[in-house]
Amino acid sequence: MPMLQQIIDRRLSGKNKSIGNRERFLRRYRDQIRDAVRRAVSGRGIRNLEQGEDITLPRRDVSEPVFGHGQGGQREYVHPGNKEYVKGDRIERPQGGGGQGGGSNASDSGEGDDDFVFHLSKEEFMQVFFEDLALPHLIRTQLAEVPEWKSHRAGFTSDGTPNNLHVVRSMRGALARRIALGGEARRELRHLEQHLEHLLRHPHPTDVLVAREIRETETTIAELRARLKRIPYLDPIDLRYRNRVRVPVPSAKAVMFCLMDVSGSMDEARKDMSKRFFMLLYLFLTRHYEKIELVFIRHHTQAAEVSEDEFFHATETGGTVVSSALTLMQDIIRSRYPSGEWNIYGAQASDGDNWHHDSGRCRELLSDQILPLCRYYAYVQVAEAEQNLWEEYTQLIERHKNFAMRKVSDAADIYPVFRDLFKKEGAPT
Repeated sequence: MPMLQQIIDRRLSGKNKSIGNRERFLRRYRDQIRDAVRRAVSGRGIRNLEQGEDITLPRRDVSEPVFGHGQGGQREYVHPGNKEYVKGDRIERPQGGGGQGGGSNASDSGEGDDDFVFHLSKEEFMQVFFEDLALPHLIRTQLAEVPEWKSHRAGFTSDGTPNNLHVVRSMRGALARRIALGGEARRELRHLEQHLEHLLRHPHPTDVLVAREIRETETTIAELRARLKRIPYLDPIDLRYRNRVRVPVPSAKAVMFCLMDVSGSMDEARKDMSKRFFMLLYLFLTRHYEKIELVFIRHHTQAAEVSEDEFFHATETGGTVVSSALTLMQDIIRSRYPSGEWNIYGAQASDGDNWHHDSGRCRELLSDQILPLCRYYAYVQVAEAEQNLWEEYTQLIERHKNFAMRKVSDAADIYPVFRDLFKKEGAPT
């Protein structure tokens, strides 16, 4: 009878942990966890966003359905210490919730003893927060000169590393080899065993010829059994390893242009909201897209391409000419990011204040030069008042489906506006 072997891989599970149960819990209570994550995000700073979190789920949301069996029949109970009631008395309900249960003491913290507290790791927290966001209209572009490579399974090979060993395929090959090598010997062995049994039943067992034939048959049987035992259970030629090959795939190359107004009309509060928006955008892009380039442009009367550190920390200021940033973006696209090979995106943050005669030029630059090259362009105004730039940009919404604009008047508006701008296509807001 062949031996049944079972291999259990426990390498991913640490001590006292159950990854399978944890993933199953995250899938089952996905909506409740997503709502809890969004509540947690609203209470932390943008710089502290990429951290784990202890989230609280109401007990009613994680309760399990149960079936209860009624006791049935008529039962009478005798309660010790009862001196006030007899059978048939009606007991009035306590007034004003005066019961002595554990839920009588209310809490203003939103958390009680009945709530279920679950810790999300840093990776799980960010995965839940960004799971329904994506760059709109991202498509695969033509094969670049240096193509990206993707690993694909390509059957099995007879050599490889131990971590690629396919146990089932190896054992299957070993079984087939043993059957092939020992098949003829087993058939001969069964024939000889039947012949020996027939000889032992011979009516003249003392016959010299019969006795000699019995000895020869027994010797042959012993040799065949020894030959079968010498067939190895597992041979190096039986081992099979998963084989993977690298194949070129079209590269989904994407570039995001981040344009921020740092003019004198942008006070510290507006600059801080702009930086918060771009920091959230930066975190989202670098976590979800392995191959993406970021171009940072700061502008007042003049625009300049700056590093990530300068973009978020420099204190330069001046007048306002928004078209300088759009012109620089157009020049960079023309020189470094041809639209036939790149998915181009833009995000612009400003308070809407601009030199009056420049706002119309900004609209024309976007409409005629930039938007036809972009997959998506988002404008965020970090002020409530609608100034001339907002009025000019409003004219682009009907003509260009890849253009979106929103207002952020308070730091609390950054998260919902960001999610609205970059939600997956077809996903609810």
